[in-house]
Amino acid sequence: MLLCAVLSFALMFAEDRFSWMVDVRASMATLVSPVQWVVSLPTEGLSWGALVFADQQELADENRALREQLLNLSSRVQRMASLSTENARLRKLLNAGQRSDVPYITSQLLTLDADPFSHRMVVDRGEQDGVRIGLPVLDAYGLVGQVISTSAYNSRVLMISDASHAVPVEVNRNGLRFIAQGSGKIDQVNVLHVPDTADIRVGDLLVTSGLALRFPRGLPVARVTEVYHDPGKPFARVSAEPVAQLERSRNFLIQMPPEIDAANLYVGDSLDELPRDNIAAPKDAEATSAEAATEAQAAADAAGENN
Repeated sequence: MLLCAVLSFALMFAEDRFSWMVDVRASMATLVSPVQWVVSLPTEGLSWGALVFADQQELADENRALREQLLNLSSRVQRMASLSTENARLRKLLNAGQRSDVPYITSQLLTLDADPFSHRMVVDRGEQDGVRIGLPVLDAYGLVGQVISTSAYNSRVLMISDASHAVPVEVNRNGLRFIAQGSGKIDQVNVLHVPDTADIRVGDLLVTSGLALRFPRGLPVARVTEVYHDPGKPFARVSAEPVAQLERSRNFLIQMPPEIDAANLYVGDSLDELPRDNIAAPKDAEATSAEAATEAQAAADAAGENN
């Protein structure tokens, strides 16, 4: 036990101090991928057995429910098509850039972290599928977390409920921006530094704000469940419940937005709202401003000579 403890501390120190330990960790994760796959087999076998021995009437009811859900979703898609066209026309009037669809790949849950104080999981997609660190992970309801490490065949995901995870959010109703940090509880996140006079209410939907260029704007994150105003304190205590089913979901989407050089973006620009014409180096913008100033000075000198 002492040897294992010393080895663990040595590995943690090496990972904190040396960048090459990231490749070592990825290689080790690739080696244990078959073990993780074998460990997930009993759960998949139980699911298969439940499907095989399920009652016919139960399957018929489930099929009917799925058909009704498909009909509702089809109706919503038809309404969304009209709203998307109208939104495109309005954005064109405002000279705003078009929002492009973000590609994604599907993935399945392999294992969950055994540590009760750490909310992490392993999914069955890795570097061979194009997954890289920082990509957002969603289920059918909202944001689940982000990829924090990858190997050849799987990736480790940090959930939004983990105490070390934070995501920039905004209130969908009025656009107020805050930071949502995990509380260590699977069903709660905390909204930080909310002024006591801020217009935030129970039931408000929190979505990603697009700041920091890590998460695309508009992903559902959580719904506000408590707003407590402490007399004499400048900030209110706000709690929210993640909209994603962190405890039950087994199928996920990994969004794969293109890599953007943050140094070439203007301060305050959002990734999904930034017009393509504005993605230019700051030097170009300064040169354009200098040219405009030179032209204005030349026009003023000419006007003075005419007078």
